[in-house]
Amino acid sequence: MSQTLLEASGITHSFDTLLFSNVNLRLNAYESMAIIGRSGSGKSTLLHIFSTFIKPNEGSVKLFGNELYIQKDNAIEALRRYDIGIIFQFHYLFKGMSAMENIEVASMLSGEVIDAEILEKLEIKELMGQRIGDLSGGQQQRVSIARVLSKKPRIIFADEPTGNLDKETATLVMKVLLDYIKQTGACLLLVTHDEQMAELCDSVYRLKDKVLV
Repeated sequence: MSQTLLEASGITHSFDTLLFSNVNLRLNAYESMAIIGRSGSGKSTLLHIFSTFIKPNEGSVKLFGNELYIQKDNAIEALRRYDIGIIFQFHYLFKGMSAMENIEVASMLSGEVIDAEILEKLEIKELMGQRIGDLSGGQQQRVSIARVLSKKPRIIFADEPTGNLDKETATLVMKVLLDYIKQTGACLLLVTHDEQMAELCDSVYRLKDKVLV
């Protein structure tokens, strides 16, 4: 039986109004899951709760079998540095640095070696010497994904990672992410509005009317 990497139970959260209540979810090694929903439904907030950034009003989040929000700040920071990878729709790269230098920052912090095969799969190996500002938006997004994967994360949280990509590049990115989890025993939690990309995952959930179904 595969190891459970993410387990959430009874997750309820609100800001000015209730976003969702009693969300339950389990994600095992080697598995991919997509959460879809309309804009404003709370799916990105839910991802941030699972990925250490927002403590829910109610409920339990466990990463790697350990209760998340009772841990000390340095333990949570270690999770972010070594064990989880977060891919955003907007890449947050260092503009004045080259593509390779951006990836090296992450690999140095995590103590991992950059995998040249990932660069080849993402079709960015030839771009490594170029500055970020000289790359297209799609190229920059693929560099940001390579930066995340260079950490060798055990859980990948992806928030609309293909939102700014054409269909061909989006499909390429999804294939790389899904290949990574199958090869390493990691897992992927994808938040997206793109139902075609969601269907590539092992399971698909919809956040609708404040519940996850």
